Amino acid sequence: MESAHTAPDSVTGSQAESETGWRGVRLPILTAGFGVGLGVLLHVRDPHVEGSYGVCPLYALTGWYCPGCGGMRAVHHLTDGQIGDAVQSNLLAIPLVLALVIWVTDWTIRGWRGRSMRLPSMSPTTIWMFFVAMAIYTGVRNTPWGTWLIPT
Repeated sequence: MESAHTAPDSVTGSQAESETGWRGVRLPILTAGFGVGLGVLLHVRDPHVEGSYGVCPLYALTGWYCPGCGGMRAVHHLTDGQIGDAVQSNLLAIPLVLALVIWVTDWTIRGWRGRSMRLPSMSPTTIWMFFVAMAIYTGVRNTPWGTWLIPT
């Protein structure tokens, strides 16, 4: 009679799942370092200087602010500790940066324990609601009623 259980010496999961400790956190730490490096760059080289990082292609073509317009300025303000100014530059930047920090932290902890990265799971309804919210945010920030959402 055959057993339905897997043999104890068989390999299950990916190679990343078996790596624990420092070997398991190489990629998350590299990702975190990249993020910190971008933050340092945005702190040192001010995106408020016109043309310092180029121009948003959507804004250059249409004159409309996209959902990301002002994001680099917001991160610059965050690195200065100016949360109010960051919100004024891009309302979405703080929740996005916070979500990325939480995700990379979770990835690092899971990597240390030998488990694989966990991707956020969202239902199709949630994804569509996100895109609708982005469209509304973009539309409102480009109307006279949304002037308070224009990047500063």
